[in-house]
Amino acid sequence: MTDSAKKRLKYGGFLIALGIVYGDIGTSPLYTMNAIIAGNAHTDNMKNLVIGSISLVFWTLMLITTIKYVLIALQADNHGEGGIFSLYSKVRNRNMKWLIIPAMVGGAALLADGALTPAVTVTSAVEGLEGQKFGSLMFPTGIDFVVPVVLTILLVVFTLQRKGTTKIGRMFGPMMLIWFTFIGFFGLLQVIQYPEILKALSPVYAIQTLFSPDNRLGIFILGNIFLATTGAEALYSDMGHVGKRNIYLSWPFVYVTLVLNYMGQGAWVIMHNASGSNLNLFFDILPNQWRLVGVILSTIAAVIASQALITGAFTLVSEAISLKIMPRLRITYPNDFRGQMYISIVNWMLFVAGVVVVVLFQTSHNMESAYGLAITVTMLMTTTLLFEFIRFKTRTSLAILFAVPFGLLETLFLIASLGKFIHGGYFTVILMLLILSVMVFWFYGNKRREALSYNNDYLSLKDYRRQLMQLSNDSEEPLMAKNLVYIVNVHDDYQIKKSVIYSLLGARPKRAKVYWFVTIRESINPYEKSYSVDLMGSQNMVRVVLNLGFKVDPQVEYYIHQIAKVLVKQGVLEPQKIRYGLDKNRSIGDFKYVITNNYYTDLKAVSKISSWDRFLIGGRIWLQSHSVHLRYFYRLRLSDTVEEVVPLFIEHKTVSKLRQLEVKNQMPKMDRWNRRIDDPVNPIDKKRRQDGDEHPHRHDDHHHE
Repeated sequence: MTDSAKKRLKYGGFLIALGIVYGDIGTSPLYTMNAIIAGNAHTDNMKNLVIGSISLVFWTLMLITTIKYVLIALQADNHGEGGIFSLYSKVRNRNMKWLIIPAMVGGAALLADGALTPAVTVTSAVEGLEGQKFGSLMFPTGIDFVVPVVLTILLVVFTLQRKGTTKIGRMFGPMMLIWFTFIGFFGLLQVIQYPEILKALSPVYAIQTLFSPDNRLGIFILGNIFLATTGAEALYSDMGHVGKRNIYLSWPFVYVTLVLNYMGQGAWVIMHNASGSNLNLFFDILPNQWRLVGVILSTIAAVIASQALITGAFTLVSEAISLKIMPRLRITYPNDFRGQMYISIVNWMLFVAGVVVVVLFQTSHNMESAYGLAITVTMLMTTTLLFEFIRFKTRTSLAILFAVPFGLLETLFLIASLGKFIHGGYFTVILMLLILSVMVFWFYGNKRREALSYNNDYLSLKDYRRQLMQLSNDSEEPLMAKNLVYIVNVHDDYQIKKSVIYSLLGARPKRAKVYWFVTIRESINPYEKSYSVDLMGSQNMVRVVLNLGFKVDPQVEYYIHQIAKVLVKQGVLEPQKIRYGLDKNRSIGDFKYVITNNYYTDLKAVSKISSWDRFLIGGRIWLQSHSVHLRYFYRLRLSDTVEEVVPLFIEHKTVSKLRQLEVKNQMPKMDRWNRRIDDPVNPIDKKRRQDGDEHPHRHDDHHHE
């Protein structure tokens, strides 16, 4: 690659990062200083307060955004991916099950607080038009003007998501470059007029302000200071979209322009001795002839910030679904662009939340009072997970050295932000608790259901090998399919739900040439697509464990077809001759997928279940009934899928009937072998299989790309 090509690639990544990562934190100058000044509107020494407040902003951005997220958190990438769920996926296999709690709490808080971002940024931008005169055009003032305009912009932004925003997204980077240059330049003009504002670079002024009588809010001023860094989590969450290198490259530029604008606003306040809650400092520092340009650019930046929030929410929810923390939702990919996803219910729930915020709070000043509370919770949860990452990556002492100062600092911000609760922060707390309750019901409801049913409602699949082999060769039974696939969890000891055995060998036995039992597990690697195969000592029973990362589209039907082709090609399975069809030379017959829907109409009738377990399991069942069906989620064709409804817990009478089906001591000890997709060159070593060698053979995954 030539030097010029490398430079183009370098600056291209720079622009991409500006357009994707910095929308939230880049629009914080629209409202942060307004909130700080309004909170101390009647102070006696505005000069000291302003310099100290800007010092607090500068060092907050330095400590939390720069040191914690840019320098430390970006090192905790999961194969290039970032964010709280990606981090949880990386550290969860440490025999520490409690780590799911900070992951769920942090994810719920991030989604809840993010719901305010479009409302507060767009409202702050539109308010810049109030009372402004441009030629013969005079804009009105008041909520009767602002609220309808904001709602219209939000409706357009959220409606566009369904069709995709790929083409518009290409403009985000250049527009954000113009935005940051604009805010930095006009901030610098004010700094030049009042260079004393540079004192704010000293941390002494920040500490003095916290304990100064001029600061009438006391420590609670940190709740407003925190608004300057609310988008810091996006730097980590969006790492997978832009790459850590581009964040390293772009953050210094963004940081400098943000600080210049904050200093410019502070300098203007001091020079004009301004105070009160009616200030709109971002626009006040602009010359009149540049005010309209400022409104246009701020509105565009607000839309980009909203777009980044919406896209980030889609990614966050998608990761939670793959990790089985949230219910299955329908995910589509507009314009066949795999880098962008669309989740309809998430899109419109965010829109409704934004509308409620705008109608309920009406002004950006009121929204600022509610904004930022929940995100402090997310940052604390991220710190907890980063502690575990650092502890296992390096040494416990280094993890403590990281966690203690940042944990105390973020706890301080959380305490300071609690004052926002009665001023509107209750909205995000309620929203966070609603999202968290969905996660708890889905995750723990399933865990409790599995735990309660494992001892009583599971049988060993190996006890039914003989019958399934006989059924496969029984020509008197009608052939349901050449390949019958059950998507079901088969444990390592071959325990499987009794309902599956009953489905196979019940009143109407299902005959097939090959029985497939597919277990889908979440991989630590977000992009992993691998599998292991176990023939269970037979020629017609295949246990497949699919290991899929949370960034992988679960195209189960495609994966099983590919695995079957490999097994037939390597002589593990017999070719399935086709007598009729367009392609009679193919070696794989038809596939039929069986999906079971668990239900139980009266959980109270089930004995030995506590009230809490009934509550959790009942919530899980309700959510499951309102989630996307498995055949859509796993990309299965409707014509090749059979849906069966079975009891959630099988009672003793049914169990007795199933026990009568067992034939003991009818098969030799099982020969088990495993293989993965990572190395297709290696053939199956049949001799090892005959000798009972269980070492895995690795196979490559490239044909899945």
